Amino acid sequence: MARKQFREILKEQAKITDQQLQEAVAEQEKSGGLIGQILLSKGFVKKEDIAKALATQLNIAFIEKIKEQMIDTTMLSKIPLKFLRQHVVIPIMYEGKKVVVTANPRDLEPIDDLSLLMSGDVNVVVATDTVIVEAINKYYPLETSKEMMEKLEEEEGEFKMEEIEEKDIMEMANDAPIVKMVNHILFQAVKENASDIHIEPFEKELRVRYRIDGVMYEKLLPPKRYQGAVVSRIKIMANLNIAEKRIPQDGRIQIKVADKAIDIRTSILPCNYGERVVMRLLDKTKGVKKLDAINMSERDREVITRNIERPNGIILVSGPTGSGKTTTLYSILDRLNEPDVTIITVEDPVEYTIHGIGQVQVKDQIGLTFAAALRSILRQDPDIILIGEIRDEETARIATQAALTGHIVLSTIHTNSAPATITRLIDMKIEPFLIASSVVCVISQRLVRKLCDKCKQQYTPTPEMIKRIGLTSAKSKGIKFYKAVGCEDCLNSGYKGRMAVFEAMEVDDEIAKLIVQKVDASVIKAQAIKSGMTSLASDGLRLIKDGSTTIEEVVSVAYAEEPLED
Repeated sequence: MARKQFREILKEQAKITDQQLQEAVAEQEKSGGLIGQILLSKGFVKKEDIAKALATQLNIAFIEKIKEQMIDTTMLSKIPLKFLRQHVVIPIMYEGKKVVVTANPRDLEPIDDLSLLMSGDVNVVVATDTVIVEAINKYYPLETSKEMMEKLEEEEGEFKMEEIEEKDIMEMANDAPIVKMVNHILFQAVKENASDIHIEPFEKELRVRYRIDGVMYEKLLPPKRYQGAVVSRIKIMANLNIAEKRIPQDGRIQIKVADKAIDIRTSILPCNYGERVVMRLLDKTKGVKKLDAINMSERDREVITRNIERPNGIILVSGPTGSGKTTTLYSILDRLNEPDVTIITVEDPVEYTIHGIGQVQVKDQIGLTFAAALRSILRQDPDIILIGEIRDEETARIATQAALTGHIVLSTIHTNSAPATITRLIDMKIEPFLIASSVVCVISQRLVRKLCDKCKQQYTPTPEMIKRIGLTSAKSKGIKFYKAVGCEDCLNSGYKGRMAVFEAMEVDDEIAKLIVQKVDASVIKAQAIKSGMTSLASDGLRLIKDGSTTIEEVVSVAYAEEPLED
């Protein structure tokens, strides 16, 4: 029986129309190439559609996702990582048999090579190249921390650490075992989606911890004797002075891990038992998040959109370090970035490069502070100015003047809530009438961990927990509450990823009057809620009702002072 044509299968599966097929065939006759790739490039089909059609045509299985239980690490370790990545194939156990997963089952050469390496005939199954590459990066059995430590101990015969002279430190930091250890630390952090790496020296040990979804996890305890070499290796990578150990140093490392461009901000601080290293990881391939893609309430989105479309005024985003303030600001900038406006930013550091925007990096050591850069920026005829952070009176005063002279000013500030931001500006000696006439919107935000969809479980919380989130027993009826359980997909934490809770306070006439009167932040908050502001706790309740997070997570970042409204 003749095999069906690939294009006919796509039509039968209702993935393409006759018109789309004709357009692709015309393109093929003109330029050549595979019909599937042409359909894909034109956006007529998805990768999954191509893979399913191939599986149907060749009468083989299609795999949507490669799970950990399908991986045989012994079998996988026999095949070079370079080979798997080059040919986009991976051997797995599927329905009790050895199989090769490929995105291109017609390319027989790598499949034949794998058959030899795996000692015998193997079946072939199809998956998208994205699924295969993700599985290779996630499951390929690189050396574990324990194995790496054992190997370092073995190699120590020719790599003595106890007696180190200062002149040997460069040579030692470039020695293979240390390079391997630092690479391992960085690779594992990227693999586990860590936001920060902490290398902490103590009296008798060196500790490596990762921050994943806002929580610290201990990952490695290298022997204390490797401390100097590890720190020196990181300094070399960050272009810092390896001989200087008395003062703090800051640098930047740019690396590529599993096709991801990673920017690492490095901070080194001298402590009593050696230098402490903290590295913040930024995945540059993710790019800037769209404002519409941020999970905020419709009311908050309307308030933010309305205020960023004003001709002038200050819009502030408040919250502690690591609460997603910069992500929100960049999303707003992305929305405002049009050919007919001039946008200039002054940041410390510049985290994402955005096409069409002038971005200035603060350099305090040469006098290029936020305030100094701002004064020059105002002479550059900008329409919109972003200030990385309002830290002092001078910066706050220039920002206020810029807003009053027809500019939109975006910035962050460290305060506990949107109403408390007003009090903070008054503490910076900015006159209340200037604040009332320049600040148009204050957004406060926190990050909460998102429940893992694979293992979350419905449960009934205790009356005490319900009360802590500001609900009465009557109001809690009808809400489905979930708790974190933990599975292999979420590192047994019960959570995977994070999302923000917001409170967006619009400075209307009533709030402006209160600011001029220098009232307490609690009075401003009461009026803001009366005007429609949703507090952090109320916004957290929205995410609890969605089944996105837990009561514990919301309570950890927001406190309901009084019963919340429905």
